[in-house]
Amino acid sequence: MLVRDVMKSPVITIGPERTLAEANQVLWEKGIRHLPVLEGDRLVGIVTDRDIRLATSSLSKNPLPQSAPVRAAMKSPVLTADPLDPVEDAARVMREEKVGCLPVVEGKALVGIITGIDLLDALITLTGATQPAGRIEVALPDRPGELARLTAFFAERQINIHSVLTYPTGDGRVTNVLRISTLEARPLAEALRERGFEVVWPPAKPWSR
Repeated sequence: MLVRDVMKSPVITIGPERTLAEANQVLWEKGIRHLPVLEGDRLVGIVTDRDIRLATSSLSKNPLPQSAPVRAAMKSPVLTADPLDPVEDAARVMREEKVGCLPVVEGKALVGIITGIDLLDALITLTGATQPAGRIEVALPDRPGELARLTAFFAERQINIHSVLTYPTGDGRVTNVLRISTLEARPLAEALRERGFEVVWPPAKPWSR
């Protein structure tokens, strides 16, 4: 999944010489938190509802009036994404840089914006959580052929795999989270155990209080 698949477009923007009061009004009316700042067609900054609150707060060392220009409170330069970036790369940048959004730029043109909510929507889609499915977690040795062995188990039973997510456990194994086309996950988990697979979820016995 690419950034272009989840970004919002067209983008609501504001000019650098508009006032903070005007920017705040746009944010409130549109129900958004981030406003890219365009000077002509050029992206020159970004301003958020938090930027405005902090800049105009009486607790600030040098508070700005609501009539101050957006330029005075915007962040610049701006971190951006490309429409063809994988969504996981955008998520990594946002997490590392602690930003809530990335304007999406193609060449020099602003073509979209991706936010943390968009990334959550992408995660829901990637995991197949939008459709009824069973869920099974299996820990496999981190070596070639193990995932093929696991998927062959489901193919033998004519069970479709909607999605597979994997993550290393740090001990030479990889946990695989599968969403499958049946809600009868527990019998399958037991069959997997009988075939020698290490099933993490569902547990061998129901949880007891």
